[in-house]
Amino acid sequence: MRLVWQVLAVVAVVAAGGQCAVAVQDNPWLSLLVGGLTVALSLYVYRWVVGRAEQRPVTELAPEGARGALLRGLAVGVVMFGCVIANIAFLGDYDVHGYGSLTGAIGLAGFMAGAAVTEELMFRGLLFRLVERGLGTYLSLVLSAVVFGAMHLFNKDATVVGALAIAIEAGGMLAAAYAATRSLWLPIGLHFGWNFAESGIFGTAVSGNGDTHGLLDASTSGAAWVTGGEFGPEASVYAVVFGALMTVAFLWLAHRRGHIVPRRRAERADALATLAR
Repeated sequence: MRLVWQVLAVVAVVAAGGQCAVAVQDNPWLSLLVGGLTVALSLYVYRWVVGRAEQRPVTELAPEGARGALLRGLAVGVVMFGCVIANIAFLGDYDVHGYGSLTGAIGLAGFMAGAAVTEELMFRGLLFRLVERGLGTYLSLVLSAVVFGAMHLFNKDATVVGALAIAIEAGGMLAAAYAATRSLWLPIGLHFGWNFAESGIFGTAVSGNGDTHGLLDASTSGAAWVTGGEFGPEASVYAVVFGALMTVAFLWLAHRRGHIVPRRRAERADALATLAR
């Protein structure tokens, strides 16, 4: 029952923050403010509810090393998306028409920060972490990635291909990043860096949510498998390839650090619990 309450509490904050962000998305300064408040409130509620429900220090949000992990994740996310755009541009399918909007980019920073934090708390901090206890790291990664991808089917220009791409390149990669570090700071930074580069810098659509107004006024054209079509570059084959490679790299690092939870350990724990009854 405690686990149910902690999930409901975090989901309630996420839903409220999301509604407020949508309501003020046309005002960049309010969007920045609401995004910052959503980040602060979400982190507080997660720490408080998970700490009380599980009776433990919330080490996945430990302040030690948080800044460095966030910055590393931010750098990886921006560079990754930059590589995706560079490949699309190399084929002549990404065109920059001029400068976009600085205030638009500022508003997107707030919106994307709120989205990155709330989604990581929900999908990696709760879903992946809790399911991993029973199914182990690999099955939990697959399950949480599928759910994460399916969530994007509700977006404006969503496609099944786009949702599948999100599941592979983001759902898998971000869960693997958490497994490698046992901290949410790296996946939060990575998530924000990727999304902000996609919208706030390069001015492309994010996960089928329509046009954005970032630092560059740009557009994509050409084959959907290259550009991602109306869903945005996240449905591009390049995004899937880079995301899959990073997933493998993070899982290798998790294995090297001894952070992989095998299924048999979870089964053994269940068996011992049964005998204890």
